Formats: sequence, structure tokens, C-alpha cells
Amino acid sequence: MGSITISAVGNRAPSFARSKLPLQVQVSAEDTVEDVKKKIAAKISGFYAARQRLVLKSDTTKALADETKLKDVGLVDGGELEVKDLGPQIGWRTVFVVEYMGPLLIHPIMFSFPQLFFGRPVVHSNLQKFSVAMVTLHFAKRVLESIFVHRFSHGTMPLSNIFKNSAHYHILSGVFLACDLYRPGYSATSPYIKGTQKNDETYLWTFASVWALFELLNLSAHLTLRNLRPAGTKKRAIPYGIGFSLVSCPNYFFESMAWLTLSVMTGSYAAYFFTVVGTAQMLSWALKKHRNYKEEFGKEYPRNRKAMFPFII
Repeated sequence: MGSITISAVGNRAPSFARSKLPLQVQVSAEDTVEDVKKKIAAKISGFYAARQRLVLKSDTTKALADETKLKDVGLVDGGELEVKDLGPQIGWRTVFVVEYMGPLLIHPIMFSFPQLFFGRPVVHSNLQKFSVAMVTLHFAKRVLESIFVHRFSHGTMPLSNIFKNSAHYHILSGVFLACDLYRPGYSATSPYIKGTQKNDETYLWTFASVWALFELLNLSAHLTLRNLRPAGTKKRAIPYGIGFSLVSCPNYFFESMAWLTLSVMTGSYAAYFFTVVGTAQMLSWALKKHRNYKEEFGKEYPRNRKAMFPFII
């Protein structure tokens, strides 16, 4: 056993910890960074482990992973670590549920009470009925996946980020998309719909079937990723299964295809806009994950895989 000093990065301690930093904590060579965080939390009320970012005094740019042992970074009795306050945190699972609950509520409400939003009643077309069902089912699925399927490598994120993340869904796929889909221009009496294939049930069921297939394939990819990581661990492995033989992130590819299917079915500019924005964001994530897979697994990682779009990128 020995002790190490914990000080604030750049001497900028959070207000609630200024009188307690720097401090001494008792450690052993086998202790991990996570153990140190817990010991700091025990000494400073409110400075829970998820708020802390621990770095070596010699390299304040690189956060130490929770599973890193002190002996592996050369920390011995009399050593020093610096801590940065990441601010109030919120669980990723909570963030996802809040994000998806927005459109899950917005679409049925705007569909059911059009007079409140458009100033007059709307006789709903078959297209609008299919649209509200598909969008609602999509976000209900996402909420259930967030609760029962997803396992997160990082437990929390800064609380302030929830507003930015939620705006993407609540505004673009919530208010903006719902306003476009359930407006009078898509009603049963609209020239755009009346007497056209967009009100034909065969046309709509065809698109709904393709959409449902992509949604099920997306779920399959999520289940594959879940099964790679035992509960309570951060274990990573090379994923195999439907779609993974072609791309690193088939879940993103299948979701983008589901939204493209809805966009083509409706012809909605708002649907196309959300599809483009969402696909661009997912592609950014896919490229990063693809790069991380290759760096982590090296030659073991299949060389023919693309990031998100088969044979393309």
C-alpha cells in the first residue's frame, strides 16, 4: 500500500472541490483507475466517478481508461494523478429514451388532432395512416431497444448534451416531419393523393413490407452487437452475422434504408431531409467505428468490409 496525490488539471478545480484538492488517497499497485475514482468520490461529495477524467501529470491530453492498473502506468507510492471535472452526467440509456420518446409522442398527437395544428380537420388518407403507423413503430422499437437490447461502453454523457441530441429527433423527425406528413396536402381529399397510387393499399403495403424488412434487419444487427458484449463488461470482439460480412455497421445501413423507403413512399421533403441528415451522421459514426475496429483487431479484421455502404464506403 502507498498513497498518491490527486490534483486538479491546470489547478482548475470545480467549486465544490476547491477546498479538498489536492488530496491524498491510499492505493495499491493492483488498483485500477476506476478504483481511484471511487476513492476520490468517497472523499469529495458529489464528485461521482462518472464526472471524473483522470490523466497522468506528464500527459494531460489522454484520459486513463477505467480498467488501467496503476502499476501499468508506472504509478507508485508518491505518484500524482490529475483530475478534470466533466460536469453533471446522465446515463446513455436515459438519453436514448428521451430522444426517441419525442417523435413517439409527437406523431400520434399531430395525427389525431390536426385541427389544433392546421386550423381545420383533416380526412386522413391511407398514406397518412401508413406513415403514422410506420414512424410510431420505428420509435417504439428504438425505445424498447434502448431499454432491453443496447449495452453501452460508456455509462454516461454530459447532461448538457441531451438538449442537442434530443433536438435532432424532436425537431427534425418529430415536429418537422409530422407537420409535413399530416397536413391537408397529404389528406384523402388532396389532389396529390386522391386517385393516385399514394392512396392505393397495394402500393403502400409493398413499401411497408420493404420498410419492415429493413427494420427487422436493423434489430438483428443490434442483437448481434449485444451478444458480443457480456453484461457489465466492456469486452469488444469482431461482429459476424447478417450484414456484417459486407460492412462494419449494418445497423446504420439498414436504418438509413428504412428511412429512404418511407421517404420514397411519401414523397415528403421533410422525410428526405431527415434521411439525408441522419444518414450523414450515421456515416460519420460508421467511419469512426470502422477505423477503430481495424486499429484494434489489425489483420484479424476482414479486409473486404466497408464502413456502412456495401462495396462503396
